[in-house]
Amino acid sequence: MTTTAVGFDQVSKSYGDVRAVDGLTLALHPGETVALLGPNGAGKSTTLDLLLGLKRPDSGTIRLFGTDPREAIVAGRVGAMLQSGGLMSEVTVAEVVRLACDLHPRPYSVPEVFARAGITQLADRKVDKLSGGQAQRVRFALATAGDSDLIVLDEPTTGMDVTTRQAFWATMREQADQGRTVLFATHYLEEADAIADRVLVLHRGRLLADGTAAEIKAKAGARRISFDLPDGPVDEAALRALPFLTTLDVSGRTVRLQSSDADATVHSLYGLGLYPRNLEVAGLGLEQAFVAITTAEEARTS
Repeated sequence: MTTTAVGFDQVSKSYGDVRAVDGLTLALHPGETVALLGPNGAGKSTTLDLLLGLKRPDSGTIRLFGTDPREAIVAGRVGAMLQSGGLMSEVTVAEVVRLACDLHPRPYSVPEVFARAGITQLADRKVDKLSGGQAQRVRFALATAGDSDLIVLDEPTTGMDVTTRQAFWATMREQADQGRTVLFATHYLEEADAIADRVLVLHRGRLLADGTAAEIKAKAGARRISFDLPDGPVDEAALRALPFLTTLDVSGRTVRLQSSDADATVHSLYGLGLYPRNLEVAGLGLEQAFVAITTAEEARTS
């Protein structure tokens, strides 16, 4: 029995002159909840398409549970919730969920799927009459219609309200606790920070960072500094000359900046003869770390 749920080995995929995935190597394991992050055009959707056998790589190999992706999918080991592709129209939610259960090699009962996705009250509703958030919950029901070992989610909570999002992620955590691998791409970085055991950062088809959210934040190597200045003119030029400064934002008398050496920056701040009030120094959040890592890569490769 293999201990690797997903394996990419030097996988590349191009569209003309555009290298969407560039030598990607990674391994995901049973029971992991993994967030896939990256700016637009980073290769997230292509990576998921390759994983699901919807596209073939130009080079490299992909294995799901030790087999070809299409074999794993036919065997019912993978459930997927994708942004692309619509739901069937002129059918009810109950009809489309029942079809998904009938087609899965290891199906759950329809009532169980309804309850897990929180769509019991939508059973008789026509699919094309659903709101955006309701349609997302139906897509989730289709992805979890059977006992799959890997669940792949592409921007799963788009259109969901806060309460529904919280319930959704509680359900996904239960899936991971039962030994399933959950891989999700998201633009909601706070979700990745709160939910994922592991975070993958893609940029131009390459893996820039792979670790826990805390490790990704540490990799950015910067800290946030904020303070209020006393009355008097604000000398932005002097602030921009502070050592190890990476970003600066001045709003009224409140200054927010990022520094790759917070101790040195604060020391120099006092050296300017400034006496900041309400001084706070903290690590970057995942969103700031993500921006720092991808911005640094853009500067390196431009």
